[in-house]
Amino acid sequence: MTSTTVETSDARDCIGDGARDEEVAALLNGAVDLHCHSGPAAMPRILDHRDAMQDAEDAGFRALLYKDHFYLGTPHAKLLETIYPDLGVQLFSGLALNNASGGFNPHAVDHAIKMGAKIVWLPTLSAANHIRKAESEAKNFPKTAQKMLDPIPLRALDDAGAVKDEVKQVLDLIAEGDIILAGGHLHVSELFKVFEEAKARGVTKMIVNHPTYVIGCSDEDIRGLVAMGVKMEHSISMFVQGSGNNYDGEFLRHLIDVAGVENTCLCSDLGLRGSPRPIEGYRQIVRMLLDMQFSAKDIRTLIGDNSASLLNLAA
Repeated sequence: MTSTTVETSDARDCIGDGARDEEVAALLNGAVDLHCHSGPAAMPRILDHRDAMQDAEDAGFRALLYKDHFYLGTPHAKLLETIYPDLGVQLFSGLALNNASGGFNPHAVDHAIKMGAKIVWLPTLSAANHIRKAESEAKNFPKTAQKMLDPIPLRALDDAGAVKDEVKQVLDLIAEGDIILAGGHLHVSELFKVFEEAKARGVTKMIVNHPTYVIGCSDEDIRGLVAMGVKMEHSISMFVQGSGNNYDGEFLRHLIDVAGVENTCLCSDLGLRGSPRPIEGYRQIVRMLLDMQFSAKDIRTLIGDNSASLLNLAA
């Protein structure tokens, strides 16, 4: 596990805005976003999949992965790649195991993988943990544009605390497909058991989404999960201006130090109305990292290389 690399060049402190903008733009070239919330969606979005694709293309991103809480976005990604065959950015998506997909539904997961999905998120909006927190902290949770049916709480563990059989079947499919298992919005206490089971069943790509938001991870939890081979995916939306965030750069530095640069992915989690566009979020976070004296190498690892590896993109 390594800590953040620090550059101490006095010249860096004197970089003008124009030069800094160019430095940010250069670092964004080759970036990968595993958590783009574009539309169409039941949630109010500020951009659609084509807009997000074009922004990523213009910024020189290597890959973009669409996430929707209610549907498999892989056909959208494939269709856009067909319509725009000269794209420099690769488009991907996956499936969130919420009520709309049948929860822990092996048939839905099998179909998603056969369609080319690169990730399966364990329940997010339908997770019992999410529902419990949304009820107690309603003002802090985004809502759908129209009232949906009340969610049925989903848990990965049975009453005895063991991983459910249908979850095990989902894990087997993810292992066979060699795709990413994301923790969704399950509580950290569930995630430890699910990831242990996943590892035992051959899953090699695992991430925790925004571990300090909803999930409840402590520093000790993060270290324990990293020791199991799980990556930490921190949402840029929690740290950038204009998204209602409550976290500063020093907290982000701390989280990166806890897991190590090599075990951390910074992904946008942006697209909700009232927030910056995903690429603007990346510009802000790269500028923040530069201001905190992170090296160019570490920044590229955080915003691109680690995520590219999870997608099986060649180095």
